Amino acid sequence: MTRFTVNNQPVEYRLDPATPLLWALRDASNLTGAKYGCGTGHCGACTVDVDGRAVRSCQVSIAAIEGTVVTTIEGLSRERSHPLQLAMIDNAVPQCGFCVPGIIMAASVLLKHDGNPSEDAIKAAVSNLCRCGIYPRLIEAIQRAARAARGEETIPAGARPGIDPADAARIVPALVPPTPLSGE
Repeated sequence: MTRFTVNNQPVEYRLDPATPLLWALRDASNLTGAKYGCGTGHCGACTVDVDGRAVRSCQVSIAAIEGTVVTTIEGLSRERSHPLQLAMIDNAVPQCGFCVPGIIMAASVLLKHDGNPSEDAIKAAVSNLCRCGIYPRLIEAIQRAARAARGEETIPAGARPGIDPADAARIVPALVPPTPLSGE
């Protein structure tokens, strides 16, 4: 059995110790923010924070991180109130959104170690791939989140995630068959 902490909760996985962290998180813990992208560690869609390091979770076994503290996008802020999440939303960075959790986790690790990252530092630390091409807005959003974390800027909170129950299901009036034309 493998034990470590996930999002501030102690976890004991009864999985093969060679199981990649990504699959333990997604399948056993139902934490689906980390995505399977390439399976080779190149794209970064599966990035999580392991003891303050950005780790490609598809490339590390659960045995290799025994006793560590893992933070996923779900543990960063369930309310999406972390400065990075707010800046990403306010700067309209996400497009398809597939890569965004991994990018946010890589950026959050960067901001833990560098409270005022340069563009070059961001490019070096956040090497995740995004097919939508969000990079110019992403760099500004990360720098804006750093300013917010330092108390130099306030980022407005966006709309709460989810669908208003009133909008989730609407009653559609029954279809009335067309009135036949005269003479038919």
